Amino acid sequence: MVTVLASFNIKPDKQAEADEALKEMGEAVQANEPGALAYAIHHDEKDPTRIVFFEMYTDRDAFKAHTGSPHFMALQGKLAQLADLSTVKIERLERFAGFVRG
Repeated sequence: MVTVLASFNIKPDKQAEADEALKEMGEAVQANEPGALAYAIHHDEKDPTRIVFFEMYTDRDAFKAHTGSPHFMALQGKLAQLADLSTVKIERLERFAGFVRG
């Protein structure tokens, strides 16, 4: 299982547009990626312009399929306009213990 934690900041005047694009992305992942076990997008409670993703994939191939998908590529193009790319942080984790419910 592969877990990804990703975060970045949205430009303050682009929050509504970014939220819509991110909601669409979540829907596309759910509809098209059976290897995505979790794909949760959050606002930081202290800074709503900070977006945090929690993603879980069945394996590396599922994660690779995600990053190669048309909806991922489209979101990358949108975020180039909406996000402060200097704030991007991505952590790839591999679970070795614990569980996922449901």
